[in-house]
Amino acid sequence: MIELPSPNFNERASPPDMIVLHYTGMESAKLALDRLCDPEAKVSAHYVIDEDGTVYRLVAEARRAWHAGVSFWKGETDINGASIGIEIVNPGHEFGYRDFPPEQIEALVLLLDDIRDRWDIPDHRILGHSDVAPERKEDPGELFPWAYLAQRGHGLWVEPDLPPQGVMGPPLDIGDVGLGVFSLQSALGKLGYNILAGGPYDDQTKSIVTAFQRHWRPENIDGRADAETRVRLMALLRHVTLLME
Repeated sequence: MIELPSPNFNERASPPDMIVLHYTGMESAKLALDRLCDPEAKVSAHYVIDEDGTVYRLVAEARRAWHAGVSFWKGETDINGASIGIEIVNPGHEFGYRDFPPEQIEALVLLLDDIRDRWDIPDHRILGHSDVAPERKEDPGELFPWAYLAQRGHGLWVEPDLPPQGVMGPPLDIGDVGLGVFSLQSALGKLGYNILAGGPYDDQTKSIVTAFQRHWRPENIDGRADAETRVRLMALLRHVTLLME
C-alpha cells in the first residue's frame, strides 16, 4: 500500500458502518489521484485502487473523507460521515468505460477483508455511489462485478427463481400509477433508497430503478421495472430483512 495523504478530510462524529464504492471517472489514475489530493478540489476518498492492483491510502479510516457528496441511504444523509470511500480507477462512462481487471478486483477484496476486520460493516451496507446518489451518479456502474464480490464475502447478491414471462404483467414505467407502483416505491424505500411511496412512476422513480438495475440486474438497465427487476428487488429485501433480524 502506498501512502498518498490528501488534505481533504475532517473529523467523524461516529465510527463508519458503510462502504461506498466509486469509479474515478477520469482519463488516468494520475489525474484522479492529483484531483483527490488537490485542496482546491475539496474531494477525496480513503483509498484508490489502480487497475494493476496498487492501493493508495489518501485519508485515514478514522477521518471523514469527502467522496459521496449529496447522498442518502436508509435515512442517513451524511454518507461521508458514515462511510469509508473507495475509488476504483476506471475512465467511467464519459471516457471509455471498461471492465475492471482481475488484479484490481482482487486488491479490492483484500482491502475489504482488512477494513471489515476493523469496523462493523454489514454486507447490506456495501454500496455503490449510484445507490446513494441515483439521480447524480452512475458509478461504479453495470460492469462492476457485484456478484463476484458477494461470492468473495462482501456485499449482497441474490439469484431468485424468476416467474414465467408474462405472469407479472408489463413493465412499470413513467406515468404509471396504482398498487404496483406503490409496492415498488415502498420496497425501494425499505431497501434504503430516498423515495416515498404514493406518487406516480416519475423521473425520480426511474432514476432509482436504474440505480438498482446497475447494481443488482446489470444485464438490462433501462429504468423500467420489469418482472425480473421487481422479483430481484423483493428477494433482496427479504434477504436483508433476514440478515437484520
